[in-house]
Amino acid sequence: MNEPRSRRDVLKLAGLGGVVFASGLAGACTDIVRKSAPQQDDFFFVQLSDSHWGFKGPPNPEAADTLRQAVAAVNALPAPPDFVVFTGDLTHTTDDDGERRKRMREFKAIVADLKTPVQRYMPGEHDASLDFGKAYQENFGATHYSFEHKGIHFAVLDNVSDPQAAIGDAQLDWLLSDLKPLRPEAPIVVFTHRPLFDLAPSWDWATKDGNKAIDLLQHWKNVTVFYGHIHQEHHFRTGEIAHHAATSLIFPLPAPMSQPKRAPLPWDPAHPRRGLGFREVSVDESRLALTIRQDSLEAASRG
Repeated sequence: MNEPRSRRDVLKLAGLGGVVFASGLAGACTDIVRKSAPQQDDFFFVQLSDSHWGFKGPPNPEAADTLRQAVAAVNALPAPPDFVVFTGDLTHTTDDDGERRKRMREFKAIVADLKTPVQRYMPGEHDASLDFGKAYQENFGATHYSFEHKGIHFAVLDNVSDPQAAIGDAQLDWLLSDLKPLRPEAPIVVFTHRPLFDLAPSWDWATKDGNKAIDLLQHWKNVTVFYGHIHQEHHFRTGEIAHHAATSLIFPLPAPMSQPKRAPLPWDPAHPRRGLGFREVSVDESRLALTIRQDSLEAASRG
């Protein structure tokens, strides 16, 4: 059957099939598909990460196509997301300032085809660490900010513009002032590029002062962090805070510390988009649970 699906149907489907991880903003969620009546303010958003526009090399001979494929896959979803968020490394690093800006303009032209009108951006180290985020800010605006959407407070943190991979005291002070008016039970979602915890510091998979951000966030009971950078799905908890990494749009990386050096997984011409994809995050009316679905570009390409 190819009948159109309602938004509520999409929320239900997000809990069935595919790769699903249910996380509690207020603890573990076991009732993934809720039996309560539909509410108009149920919603979902899409996270895309690490497109590395401008990359060329053996790990992805089709690098010029995967970002466009991701845009097409999001546009083909049965119902449009409320917004799309890109969690960093929009472009691939270059020492050439002019080329850096050119890649950002090209990226913007490609994602302009997204049917979702609301899009949120944040930098990765490939976008920002060589010029402290100057080119990024010229093209996309602030590197850290917050917004509200249907009862959830979203905060975007910049842990890449500093070449030392630090958030910095000024930004941590901003985060505290941003969150301070919220009640302790308020649902909070944080977007970062790097993991806030020490996942694999020797692989550059950490934030220098991420522990300060985690300590600060522990004052609120319902916090979930979504990040990119490591080019694979990964789930971790620090106290009551759930941390979820997204897959990349360019090439997958190995499991943390699973080999001596961090290097892209070899290209498989039989499965060219294996390990690449994006994430749908559904929020039900309780605001206390998120349902996460990883969407594979390989599966999307098969229709």
